Amino acid sequence: MLNKFPILYSFRRCPYAIRARLALLVSKQTVEIREVLLKNKPVDFLKKSPSKTVPCLILNDQIIDESLDIMIWALEINDPEKWLETPNSEFDLINLIDHEFKPLLDKTKYATRFPGEDFYKNRENALKILKEVDERISDKNIYKNQFTLVDMAIFPFIRQFAFIDRTFFNSQNWKNLVNWLDLILNSQLFTRCQTKFKQWSPSDKPRYF
Repeated sequence: MLNKFPILYSFRRCPYAIRARLALLVSKQTVEIREVLLKNKPVDFLKKSPSKTVPCLILNDQIIDESLDIMIWALEINDPEKWLETPNSEFDLINLIDHEFKPLLDKTKYATRFPGEDFYKNRENALKILKEVDERISDKNIYKNQFTLVDMAIFPFIRQFAFIDRTFFNSQNWKNLVNWLDLILNSQLFTRCQTKFKQWSPSDKPRYF
């Protein structure tokens, strides 16, 4: 039996799931959303997700198991805000955040899980990366409230870091990063993205996002 809408396995606070949901919303792609608790993953999800992690988008003819691939899939169908019109030179920021910043974020946010690590050194190295991002964020796009795929792909991770200690984050000598972050945080899009859903159970009626 074919599903009327794609199924998205998601977790509200996961930064990877957040960026996938942002793209689905802006592209107006309706999905059946299934909220997964990472400590109690449902059997159906574990059977379908190759990586066993969220987000996971189930289409009738394929499974998309990477958040960036979900974003691109949605935006290639409909891209009303032209997120895909990102200069190729900016895409390396996604790799920088995903592969270099994310481990430092984890070691800062969850420092007690890494007893052998130097919290202050990891935080300082994370700040160095954010300073590069800050230098490359376009103030013109901020003041016009125009964002790209790169902005929305890196935003959830920078949001996580900022809220470890927002006072400390705001006290840094940023050129654009605080304004950039606040514009996205205060947007209707992000508010809709963070709609709360109860944990999914196979007996539930479908819920749509």
